[in-house]
Amino acid sequence: MLIGIDHIVIAVADPDDAATQLEREVGLKATGGGRHEALGTFNRLIWLGDTYLELVGVFERTLAEHSWLGIPTLHALGRGGGLATWAIATDSLAVDLTRLRVLGSDLSEPIAGERRREDGVVIRWRLARPPRLAPTEPPFLIEHDVTGGEWTPSERAARLTLAHPLGRPVRLEGLELAVDDVNRTSQRCGRTLGLQFRPSLVGGGSRDADIGVHFLRLRPRRSGPASAVIRLAAPIPEERTAQLLGCRWIVRPAGTG
Repeated sequence: MLIGIDHIVIAVADPDDAATQLEREVGLKATGGGRHEALGTFNRLIWLGDTYLELVGVFERTLAEHSWLGIPTLHALGRGGGLATWAIATDSLAVDLTRLRVLGSDLSEPIAGERRREDGVVIRWRLARPPRLAPTEPPFLIEHDVTGGEWTPSERAARLTLAHPLGRPVRLEGLELAVDDVNRTSQRCGRTLGLQFRPSLVGGGSRDADIGVHFLRLRPRRSGPASAVIRLAAPIPEERTAQLLGCRWIVRPAGTG
């Protein structure tokens, strides 16, 4: 079953510097990270409960040029950084792949992955990806090894009490993408991932789809490069916005409509 948006991958030149900017200008604190030794990439993570933001950079370009994560990361860095791709969490990758292939999905066979954390703990997962990863292409599915690091009951409980400068808790509400053709993109996401879109209440030709507790919004790109809006909720008195790391950040007071 698709649980929700698992994480959002933001390509940056320096993950540590990007984490400092996000803490200073948005109020989000990075608390982890590590290296994808086989992919040529490394990251810092900003946890929002079981969802996270991944600030990813490249430590070995040759490896990255031939790895599934390195390729969209390098493409995004070539545009100055920003959204590279994103992921949807599943609790049963094999079951979902069987179901989605009936719909005509072109997701790959499961691929095993791992990351070595700074404390030496190895985090493992399996994923299935579409043929091409990019901001306006369908995301990949990921199933975490919940018996290993980062998914133990104690680590998940600690994330719920993580104190960001914004306060706690901070949660992801949704992801908004500017695309050239809303109908074509929504049909592609529907065929690949089984997402069902509806006209958005914001109008203007936008369409929304629910992904667990999160939403995906596709809106027509009016001008300029494709951009992403990351929508968060936090215990703050009034809405905040920022333009940072190639994305627009909107944080609204938790509990508002």
